[in-house]
Amino acid sequence: MFNPSQDEVRRFFCDVWTRQKTGQPLTPLQALAGGWVDQHPEYHHLLVNADEAVSLRFDTDSPVGNPFLHLAMHLAIAEQLSIDQPPGIRDCFQQLAERTGSAHEAAHETMECLGEVLWQAQRSAGVPDSQHYVECLRQRASA
Repeated sequence: MFNPSQDEVRRFFCDVWTRQKTGQPLTPLQALAGGWVDQHPEYHHLLVNADEAVSLRFDTDSPVGNPFLHLAMHLAIAEQLSIDQPPGIRDCFQQLAERTGSAHEAAHETMECLGEVLWQAQRSAGVPDSQHYVECLRQRASA
């Protein structure tokens, strides 16, 4: 299983930003990440210097949050959607996109559910509850 460190994730996004700006070729994963980076111009200044990005600390109570976590969650959700895993996520996401009028906004709503499920798994030292995740998405889609 791919389990990058915090530093590796930050360097990955910085590398994607550099490659995009300079017109270098991107792997499929980098291209996917680059699409999310493009949709978050408020993060661009953080992606200019990988060494600085690695040294940044984000307070969990910060209203801004952690932009690297945010981008990584976009990638995780995109991968989940591509394989419909957990089963049903793709349909829920489509309904969310229709309700919100935006795939990007639907991704942010999905992030709320994913974050909740990951937090609960971490608290209980267990695995994420995929049924709860999809149910959370269904509730948001029908709200």
